[in-house]
Formats: sequence, structure tokens, C-alpha cells
Amino acid sequence: MTLAPTITQRLNRARGDMRMGVPVVLADQGIAALVVAVEAVDSAGLATLRAMGQPEIALTERRATTLKARAYDGDLARLWVPPDVDAAWIRALADPSGDLRHPMKGPLRALRDGAPDLHRAALMLAKSAHLLPAALVVPVANGLSLASAHNLTFIALAEAGPALQLPSPLHEVTSARLPMTASQAGRVHIFRPENGTEEHYAIEIGQPDRSAPVLARLHSACFTGDVLGSLKCDCGPQLHAALGLMGAEGQGVLLYLNQEGRGIGLANKMRAYSLQDQGFDTVEANHRLGFEDDERDFRIGADILRRMGFGSVRLMTNNPRKIAMMESCGLRVVERVPLHVGQTDQNAAYLATKATKSGHLL
Repeated sequence: MTLAPTITQRLNRARGDMRMGVPVVLADQGIAALVVAVEAVDSAGLATLRAMGQPEIALTERRATTLKARAYDGDLARLWVPPDVDAAWIRALADPSGDLRHPMKGPLRALRDGAPDLHRAALMLAKSAHLLPAALVVPVANGLSLASAHNLTFIALAEAGPALQLPSPLHEVTSARLPMTASQAGRVHIFRPENGTEEHYAIEIGQPDRSAPVLARLHSACFTGDVLGSLKCDCGPQLHAALGLMGAEGQGVLLYLNQEGRGIGLANKMRAYSLQDQGFDTVEANHRLGFEDDERDFRIGADILRRMGFGSVRLMTNNPRKIAMMESCGLRVVERVPLHVGQTDQNAAYLATKATKSGHLL
């Protein structure tokens, strides 16, 4: 018996550390590095890290392309940090808010020697912590001893690999009846992942037959659209229309997945909105931030539906990617139910981009 945290628990601790600017030690095959999220780097922290070794910056290929930096490792770029630059210079490499005011960030020296595995893991941690996908990486000797001496979280990639890349197992915490405008026969189920990240919700309307295809909707959380009634997207109208149709049919399951901003988190979503005000579309804004078009993981939805006893769905969606993900997870999609609501003058360009660049069926 041991009270020591598991690798899943240590990874969640590492995410919290990165959000607070506390270094994490990553190690792989005898190589180790101190890792800090770039957006949390300040002058004092940078000076301390420089005393430990030569800092490098890990950026995604998307952000590197914006900066005209070579991504020799394919999906990421490793950049050398000059000794005379300050923390603001480093943060500007990760944050595109000032790109148009100060387009020249270089000269940037991309590194190509050595393995990028620690850098890649650092970016995955930053993304999963809903931070800008950029990390300051300082190679060090004796990573385990360093972590122990300074009480830092230590992560060995050989142990962390599956937990970093696969969705965390979900467990239903509780459920309760909830009469709603859409239906008096509502029940909310709360699902909690083992890794301590955001909970997800299943809103069950009526008592759907588990042996028949269920009318289902995978809805990603949208604070601005669902709560504030934003006119920049069609999320709020889609949420209410889906619940209304389920109420009219007397059955259905709406999964409310906490994957705000297509999985990048609310803060980064607001950064993307700011870039849209500069003239970039939603996909271009995500890329300039260093993210992919869509960072959501719809396997979470498939897992919840299976745990609720469903094997086939009538899926309310305009997104073919959701259909493909459901079927790849063993859920049969017998029908796609279109959901064309919420178009406004303010979101016309956004919806056009979803259709032309993301393949949505609008």
C-alpha cells in the first residue's frame, strides 16, 4: 500500500503547476528538462532557469509557421533563447496579440539536434492546462534529484505516455431529476474523469430505449453563446433547439462537454476573438495561437453514451467529424439530424468558415 500519487494524479498536479508558473521536471531515457509555460514566465523565473542551463522554447508547428520559424521536428519547433532577451520577448513568441504591431520577432534560431520528445510532452501539458501551447524547456542533469531537492513534480515520459494521449476514463458521480423548459421529464447525469479535469454532463430527456437508436447531441460548452447569448456563434440557439426537439419527441440525450472554444479553453477563445477583431477568421486565429482548427476530443461523448447503455444514435450535428468519431468508437450513427439555427449577420462569416475550412454541412 502506498500514499504516493499515481501518474494520472501527478500529471494533473503538473498541469496546475504550469498554470501557476511552477517548473515541472520531465524525463525520458536519461534526459531531463525543467519545463515552464511560456505565458507564466517572468523576469525572476527566467533568471533562475538560466542559472540551471540554456533555455529553449517549444512551439507548435502552427505557431512556428506564423513566426516563419523552421519546424524541423514536423509538429513542433525548438528555438534557441538568446542570452540578452527578456521575459517579454519570450512571451511575445507565444502570444500573437502583438504580431501585427511588432511582426519581426527574430532572428529566430531553430534547433534540429537532439530528440524533441520532452518538448512535445511539454506542449501537450500546456494545451491540456488550457494555456498557450508554448513552453520554456531547460535541459538539466539529474532530473529526479533536482525535482526532489526543490519539491517539483517529476514526470517520466515512459510512464506518462498513455495518460497524456488517451482520454481519461469517466465515472458517473450522480444524477438527479431536473424539470426544464424543454421537458418536465429531464435528468442530469454528472461524469467525472479520473484525471481530475473538467466534468461533463449528460441531459437525459424521458426514458430512451437503450435497445433503439437514441436522438443525441454532442454540445461543446460555450459560455459566450449558451449563457451570454453571443451573436458571434450559433451555439446557444443550437443548444436550445436540440433540447426542444428532444422534448417534442419525448426522449433524447444531450451531452454537454466542457470543451470550451473547440477545446482550447475560454481564455484562449477570447484571445482568438481578439485576433478575429484584427481580421483573421476563426481557423486562422486558432493557428496563430498555435492550436489546430479543432482541439476537441469527441471520444469523451462516445464513452458517456456507452456507459449510459446506448449503442446507436440519431446524431444531431452539422459536423461530419463527430459522426466519424462516434463510429470509430463503436457507436453506430443511423441518421444525421441537421441542426440549422442561429444564423445572424454577425456570425455569417464564422459559419462560412466552418463550412469551407472545417467541412461543416451548413
